[in-house]
Amino acid sequence: MAASDAAAPAIELVGIDKRFGAVHANRAVDLVVRRGHIHGIIGENGAGKSTLMAILHGFYQADAGTIRVNGHEATIRDSRDAIRLGIEMVHQHFMLVERFTVLENVMLGAEGGARLAPGAARARAELSRLGEAYGLTVDPDARIEDLPVGAQQRVEILKALYRGAEVLILDEPTGVLTPQEADDLFRVLRALRDQGRTVLLITHKLREIMAITDRVSVMRAGQMVAHRNTAETSIAELGELMIGRRLSAPAPRPAPRLGETLLEARGLSLRDAAGVERVKGVDLALRGGEILGIAGVAGNGQGELLEALAGMRTPSAGEIRLNGRTVFPGRDFNAASLRRQRLGHVPEDRLRSGLVRTARAAETAILGYQHDPAYRTGLGLLSHDKILAHGARLMRDYDVRPADPSLRSSLFSGGNQQKLILGREIERDPAVLLVGQPTRGVDIGGIDAIHQRLLACRAAGKAVLVVSVELDEILALADRILVMFDGRIMGELTAAEATEQRLGLLMAGVQDVAA
Repeated sequence: MAASDAAAPAIELVGIDKRFGAVHANRAVDLVVRRGHIHGIIGENGAGKSTLMAILHGFYQADAGTIRVNGHEATIRDSRDAIRLGIEMVHQHFMLVERFTVLENVMLGAEGGARLAPGAARARAELSRLGEAYGLTVDPDARIEDLPVGAQQRVEILKALYRGAEVLILDEPTGVLTPQEADDLFRVLRALRDQGRTVLLITHKLREIMAITDRVSVMRAGQMVAHRNTAETSIAELGELMIGRRLSAPAPRPAPRLGETLLEARGLSLRDAAGVERVKGVDLALRGGEILGIAGVAGNGQGELLEALAGMRTPSAGEIRLNGRTVFPGRDFNAASLRRQRLGHVPEDRLRSGLVRTARAAETAILGYQHDPAYRTGLGLLSHDKILAHGARLMRDYDVRPADPSLRSSLFSGGNQQKLILGREIERDPAVLLVGQPTRGVDIGGIDAIHQRLLACRAAGKAVLVVSVELDEILALADRILVMFDGRIMGELTAAEATEQRLGLLMAGVQDVAA
């Protein structure tokens, strides 16, 4: 690299503009990323940060603006152009072939010729070198499907480095990691930075921004609104820059006023369609006036447990009691029956199970309750006017934006979809409320609104069960915390006993030594 190139920024974006129909996703965005820095990009849902990174990696073409790489103007038509320029991206959902080995995944698309053996030997040697240089050691002969998520993420980074990445973009990289795995990732990123590589980090976790980045840029409504050296800012300032207003401090949470046990599981087990046991002998009890949190790395049975408790899956063994009576085993065990018995459910995957994308917002607002006479005419037919009026009121009460009940559900941001579904369930006055990943993909303003709604349910004497992979969320909401690993409950902690370290060890399958 020439001396002039070495002095230039690794990445410079000038006046980047991008529209998707009426949506102005990026508005004349400028960004300078220094070489050998970890640079964070933050913003609310829909702020435009993912679109900007997609333009840099060639998924989209900017409508206007200039991209410079190492001081030279660059044309990035697709991801192949980006890779040739040394720009690689590690996606939130890994792009790995699960049945291939680590070595096969790293070589895929970069085999080095028709004869695979020489290329494999070179790749194996390079993987060994990279592993030692950056602390990324992974067995090259291990199959991806047999690796924990932390090791799979290391494979994604190795794959990028093997292709010569000098600029590495990471999109929400800690969403599926334990705290210990996140610490390992940060160590790797610091090693990359210290050896001159550049990291762009997209995350909504402000604590991570403060812990790992050198500089941070803030986007709001498609525009770049601020740049800060991380050492010269704070979580409070960044949060205010993201949402455009001052954040209020959370009110002290009173001790729970516990009522009767409203939901109970005994020895609950569940097998999937392939016969694999996903939930293994789970016992839990949930009382009115408390929030019970279930923590764990994604894929350890929490989702299946939640769906079994909600009647969406039939357990293979065990017992479920709701409001003092046994509902499983039972002839009438299904989601509709449990709803009639005042159990509300906000599913983990709102797009798959919580709404119909092509349905109007007003229709999503009654989904599962469409047989209620309140939404029907005197002849028993669904009333268009009543459904729209109900949707408009719910959207107003839960601050769903835009407040148009006739819009398709797919046109709302993830946070607004979540508020719509949460409002649908809470307004039915459930005795028990099950909530999966309450703020997944939700920005900081939406997170606060959703948390306040759940705490209000607790104060009203409802029994609330929250499943979340976000430890900050579990610690902020739960009175008691269960941790799942490999389908089992590894331990239980009260809110006072819980720390990130203790929870992280349980999430990794290590029994709580402090118990």
